[in-house]
Amino acid sequence: MSTHRTGADSTGVEVVLDGLTRRFGDVVALDRFDLTIAPGEMVALLGPSGCGKTTALRILAGLDRADSGHVRVGGRDLTEVPANKRDMGMVFQAYSLFPHMTVADNVAFGLRMRGVGQKQRQARAAEMLDLVGLQTQGGRYAHQLSGGQQQRVALARALAIEPSVLLLDEPLSALDAKVRTQLREEIRRVQVEVGTTTVFVTHDQEEALAIADRVGVMSEGQLEQIAPPEELYTRPRTRFVAEFVGLTNRLPATPDGAAAEILGSQVPLLAGSATAGAGIALVRPESLSVAPSGDGNATVVTRSFLGSLCRVVCELDGGPEVVAQALIEEATDLHPGVRVRVTVSRSPVLVVAGD
Repeated sequence: MSTHRTGADSTGVEVVLDGLTRRFGDVVALDRFDLTIAPGEMVALLGPSGCGKTTALRILAGLDRADSGHVRVGGRDLTEVPANKRDMGMVFQAYSLFPHMTVADNVAFGLRMRGVGQKQRQARAAEMLDLVGLQTQGGRYAHQLSGGQQQRVALARALAIEPSVLLLDEPLSALDAKVRTQLREEIRRVQVEVGTTTVFVTHDQEEALAIADRVGVMSEGQLEQIAPPEELYTRPRTRFVAEFVGLTNRLPATPDGAAAEILGSQVPLLAGSATAGAGIALVRPESLSVAPSGDGNATVVTRSFLGSLCRVVCELDGGPEVVAQALIEEATDLHPGVRVRVTVSRSPVLVVAGD
């Protein structure tokens, strides 16, 4: 997990997306979308396909125009400013490197377009390649590099022009899992070192939670919640966030004011919960404990090993299947068919009205 910080002490600029609305025919891609990003902060926009996250990024970049609303960067209104005048660096899923240019020339391309002299371009390109760990690859061509290396070159090229804002649109989705994990940490390291305000669009929740200062979860063109990763995971404000981010069990609950009865225990409620009537508690696997018990309330269905952790699926008597998570040493006797007692911790949960 990356070290998260606000970036308020960096040299980045504030980004404000104010009331953005964008329609494509009958489809509302953004619906009065508001987002403020602190100077030097990295915000990840997370959500399913069609939620509006890429539309928001493209409007910020100037590649698309909102039907209404404003884009402000560093206090300047850029709503009507064309993309090539917005001083932004972009990295896409496709590396888009020029095949006939060396790596160093690819990195220096934006500087050349800005009229920077050759000696200064070469020095800046070398500096950026060193930053992304490719200092010995400047003379090579794109086809001689791996996918991960090509994406590092694309990142170096985007940063070479010293953009006010860095925009990353699914930059890792074309890479295999191991390279993706390595490169997301590299992107985070570089972003912290440079201090550029950054927007990272992804559909991969693990990626978003691992890399960003704050994660904004989007649904149907709106921002459901934006918060630091740990808060987003442990204190979801809406049903959509609770069910979209991480694994969530749906357990019968009886809310009464500030708490609810779940599996026989009183559990405090998160803000936004239903406070009366029949409800459904959205409970994380790590908030459930499972122990062998002759007079238990469930039966083990499956057990899966996940390194140092074990995931146990149990069927509650007269109820749904639930997923619990435990340390390996705690799951030794939890074989399929074993009677167990499933209990819930007192960590606050979100309870929604019953279906």
